[in-house]
Amino acid sequence: MDRPPLSLSQFVLKMHSRCDLACDHCYVYEHADTSWRGRPKVVSQEILARAAERIAEHARAHRLPEVHVVLHGGEPLLAGPARLRTAAEELYRALDGVSTLDLRIHTNGVLLSERFCELFTELGIKVGVSLDGDKTSNDRHRRYSDGRSSHAQVLKAVELLSRPRYRHLFAGLLCTIDIENDPVAVYEALVALDPPRMDFLLPHATWDVPPPRPEGSPTPYADWLDVIHRRWDADGRPVPVRIFDSVERTLRGESSLTESLGLAPADLVVIETDGTFEQADSLKTAYEDAPATGMDVFTHSLDEVLGHPGLLARQQGIEELAEECRSCPVVTSCGGGLYAHRYRTGSGGSGFDNPSVFCPDLMELIVSIRDREAAAPVAPAPVSGSGDLDELATGFGSAETVGRLAESQLDLDRHLLAAVHERGPRTDRLAADAWELLVDLDTSLPDVVDAVIAHPYLRPWALRALDGRAPGTAGQGLAEIAAACALRARRGDRVTVPVRDGLLRLPGLGTVSLPGDAELAEVEAGPDGFTVRAAGRCLEIGWDSGADGLVPNWRPVRLVELPGWTVALEDTDPMRDSHQWPVSDRLSHGEAKLWSEDLAEAWSLIGRELPAYAPGVAAGLRVVTPLHAPDGSDVSAASREAFGAIGAARPVTPDLLALLIVHEFQHVKLGAVLDSHDLYDPDDGDRLFYAPWRDDPRPLDGLLQGTYAHIAVTDFWRVRRLTTQGPAARAAEAQFARWREQTAAAVDELAGSGVLTLLGERFVAGMGETIAGWSAEKVSQAARAEAGRAAAIHRAAWDAAAAVATR
Repeated sequence: MDRPPLSLSQFVLKMHSRCDLACDHCYVYEHADTSWRGRPKVVSQEILARAAERIAEHARAHRLPEVHVVLHGGEPLLAGPARLRTAAEELYRALDGVSTLDLRIHTNGVLLSERFCELFTELGIKVGVSLDGDKTSNDRHRRYSDGRSSHAQVLKAVELLSRPRYRHLFAGLLCTIDIENDPVAVYEALVALDPPRMDFLLPHATWDVPPPRPEGSPTPYADWLDVIHRRWDADGRPVPVRIFDSVERTLRGESSLTESLGLAPADLVVIETDGTFEQADSLKTAYEDAPATGMDVFTHSLDEVLGHPGLLARQQGIEELAEECRSCPVVTSCGGGLYAHRYRTGSGGSGFDNPSVFCPDLMELIVSIRDREAAAPVAPAPVSGSGDLDELATGFGSAETVGRLAESQLDLDRHLLAAVHERGPRTDRLAADAWELLVDLDTSLPDVVDAVIAHPYLRPWALRALDGRAPGTAGQGLAEIAAACALRARRGDRVTVPVRDGLLRLPGLGTVSLPGDAELAEVEAGPDGFTVRAAGRCLEIGWDSGADGLVPNWRPVRLVELPGWTVALEDTDPMRDSHQWPVSDRLSHGEAKLWSEDLAEAWSLIGRELPAYAPGVAAGLRVVTPLHAPDGSDVSAASREAFGAIGAARPVTPDLLALLIVHEFQHVKLGAVLDSHDLYDPDDGDRLFYAPWRDDPRPLDGLLQGTYAHIAVTDFWRVRRLTTQGPAARAAEAQFARWREQTAAAVDELAGSGVLTLLGERFVAGMGETIAGWSAEKVSQAARAEAGRAAAIHRAAWDAAAAVATR
């Protein structure tokens, strides 16, 4: 039975329906659909407000943690700064307390200016730029209507986005393929601009109007991309390329990064300047009004849009593909190609029930990358481009950079999960059934599976299952994960799960207490909730049963939903004991309320006083685990085994909680970096070094972790001395002086250690630049003297310990 997807999470908001260039390959103005002629040039404030309300309404109903909005056109910059501001402010207003907003704009770049960049900095709008390569390649299509070149203006835009002040805004470059262009020249021109990422798009075409294919090659587009892939690979993959990364991800059974590959259901809707809802813009290449839905923001909800036949046709995964696609060996990677590229008219009226017009090229590209990857030596994938690593070295990290850290960690978790399955006993029928369901869900709903696998405490279970610390738990854990995925998917799947000491664990969702004699539980999701059957009992648990007591024995993970950040208070998962401090028992309602209030105040302080940390925290910190401190002290911790989580005992003030969050999240970020990059020689791991804040020598890893974390500590007190008054300001000034001096000394110790790799030296130099930038900030003589005394005390203690160790 056809049914809509769980939700829509991507929205293209048209700001202007005209363009200042006349690109002859543009699908909006040069292809079959001409509906742009009858639309308002600029979207109205009324439509912007109503569109924002519709998006927020949908996000609230579906509990979306994040929505993605792209301001688009035509050329969106033609709408002007004031209207762009209105769009952003309406979206932020409507989504405040509902979902995190990932807001971007895609532009041809010719109008980009410092004024726009300042606006985008204020509003947190990332900028993607279209550029087809070197001047010759770009000017083949991207010209003004009078034939003038746009290349110089676009290069100015990219230069502007590459400045340190605006670099965090730069989302990447988008290049449309023309096989008449030299692929090496195009690649070199784009890479020379050092974008954070780039992508190559197949030109829009259908079976009615096929793409140009010069004689001599049946796969000219694959051949063109293959030249670039080989060069990109030989260069060490200096920048992420979305089409290549998507092919490799889908070949591994993971989700694609683009709608043109993979089998993930469509979750994108376009809102035009007249307020009408449309399907993906690429459909404009098929026929007149092909994207139309007949619905608009004033009279229709987004749930109604989900029921449109055009969207329903793109929700069925492999089942909606043409027959020859369903039997293709690379179908899970290709996914039939872009929906618009399948269109064909004719007496048969086949519509979109065809392979892509680029089918031979897609087949050749996927197979060539697959074979090349299979022949290559296995090596850990880099966590990000060099630009990401340099950014992280400063101590900070944008939402996108931390998002890529999270993606790299998700890849590691997927490999661990597969290893648990491979090493598990083949006689475990429950584990085999769970794995079969996971594979099925990962094909049809990969984002659902990603959400469960990304739970920070999946990895501790997997590592314990693999290294023998938790023998016999592999099958149980796989069943628990499959059950959590099934509940999120809400397809009605039934999963049988072994019970763990009277406890049914649903990673990331919560736990259900069951009778002591229960050995197995059957979990089934329904439209209004889920059912648990065990030991002759049946529990009906509604999706809205968010509080203890509403359903006996159900202990859901509590979510704290804050503006721009949703974080889980994890006090249910048995695997959460991954930190060096004991975990707290289940919080009472009152304790959870206090945690929520403190987190809200701490998050407000971080956003207000430490804005450079807030985007990274929002993108990468998903779980706060309450810890138990027997003596009432302020303890906190992060674990290399649990990316995305920190543990903390609730401190006496929200200000200190803010400090603990940014401090511990530094450890989380650096741990992910060290999973993919060798910053020091592990063979020298037994050597010990001076840590200015410790009385005892530390291994290199501990010194590096401490130094990186104390960048945030230093920054916290640096700002607090300016935002507080009286004794609090003087205390903050003393703390700033102390941590600035000690962190600078630690950077020097690292730099002189002799065990850093070249990459490690570069990373430590980045940390040093951040600390050095604060060295000129004035502090009182008293604060400097106190910092000097603290440093002297630790140094004397360390010298004494070192002397004893060498006797």
